[in-house]
Amino acid sequence: MNKNARIYVAGHRGLVGSAILRVLRKYGYDNIIVRTHKELDLCNAVAVADFFNAERPEYLILAAAKVGGIHANNTYPADFIYENLAIQTNVIHQAWKTGLKRLMFLGSSCIYPRDCPQPIKEEYLLTGPLEKTNDAYAIAKIAGIKMCESYNRQYDTKFLCVMPNNLYGPNDNYDLQNSHVLPALIRKFHEAKTASASFVEIWGSGKPKREFVYGDDMAEACLLLLKQPDDMIFNDIPPIFNIGSGSDSTIKELAELVRDAIGYRGKLKWNTDKPDGTPRKFLDNSRITALGWKPCVALKDGIKLAYEDFLSQVESGKFK
Repeated sequence: MNKNARIYVAGHRGLVGSAILRVLRKYGYDNIIVRTHKELDLCNAVAVADFFNAERPEYLILAAAKVGGIHANNTYPADFIYENLAIQTNVIHQAWKTGLKRLMFLGSSCIYPRDCPQPIKEEYLLTGPLEKTNDAYAIAKIAGIKMCESYNRQYDTKFLCVMPNNLYGPNDNYDLQNSHVLPALIRKFHEAKTASASFVEIWGSGKPKREFVYGDDMAEACLLLLKQPDDMIFNDIPPIFNIGSGSDSTIKELAELVRDAIGYRGKLKWNTDKPDGTPRKFLDNSRITALGWKPCVALKDGIKLAYEDFLSQVESGKFK
């Protein structure tokens, strides 16, 4: 991938897109195209077509998506399936029509069956029922994978798919109703510490296990894949690459790590009336590690960096 290549990062303001933007610039890729949602609504097919015809990007990282934690996914399934299907359908189709060299579609580990063998291999896709609390989002992402695979088969495009496990880091969403578990815990413990609260309530039993990947580690993996020759990526296996850290923790262990990083001294109160979600999601990342990638940010260190990011958002007045 030439350093002057025209690279479009869709969703550059979010956790994933901003991490990819940082890593691209770190390695000298500066011909980067970005648009805010206000400037380009990716759900609008006509606007997306006009954008691609005008800009003609050569490479594309599709990180734009409607995302959220277990509460948001369970409460707004129609929003999640509609918006994600619309975004990826418009973007992937126009990428083909305008002759894009390579597209990277960002998915999620929730595409895999709820009760999947562990660690989860890429070929386990569509081998069992999904987790009900986020099946609408998962089905949209599976459709995106199949769309990339179908265009590759019919039109010989070079579209690949990346399935990261739970991501966290700078520019995360800390909204208590719509965020993922780690940023939600950061905000809960911070506010409990500030208010000198005696306990923090956490959803579920604390027993499910989750794997966490720091955003910039994920972005390094994405760049590595974008730079690979075709014969290393596009072969008989569908172009799906898991990105996992290689270790996981229970939600209880995670909560204790966040509590210690923030310096909260109160108790943890588990609300077992709330859903746990999938019992475990631990990815087999051997396909990406075989190409030379490995994560660099340990979870304990990454939580501290994420908390610094949260504090910067507090100081900016984002949270009242």
